[in-house]
Amino acid sequence: MTELAERLLGAVQGIRRVVRRRVRADVPGFPLPGAQVEVLRVVADQPGVGVAAAARELHLAANSVSTLVNQLVDAGLLRREADPADRRAARLEITDAARDRMASWRRARTGLVAEALTGLSEEDTAAIEQALPALEKLMGILKEQP
Repeated sequence: MTELAERLLGAVQGIRRVVRRRVRADVPGFPLPGAQVEVLRVVADQPGVGVAAAARELHLAANSVSTLVNQLVDAGLLRREADPADRRAARLEITDAARDRMASWRRARTGLVAEALTGLSEEDTAAIEQALPALEKLMGILKEQP
């Protein structure tokens, strides 16, 4: 199992690295570090999420996420709004600029991988498609682990 785990991680990390580099060249605007992109994804998926909840979702320390949020607010990609139930707490929302940027990034990323998939045989494409449910289950297990 260790060899399988290493090969899987190597393949996934390699794909992510190549896609990230290629997309950075195609998407306008300054490149965002991966951690900032992850915060934007969490906030886009859970509008109004707080810093502590985002930190739990990302398995990061709250102060680290707070720093990332400050950077994203300064860049105009996130907004902090006071929680009506607790004025001391902040709720996070992505801005239109972030929404547009994420859509451009998603289109570029998906297009790049879709184009690369056309270079595979039908058998290889089918094997990837058949492996997706198991990979999604593996992701779920990993997310649940402390």
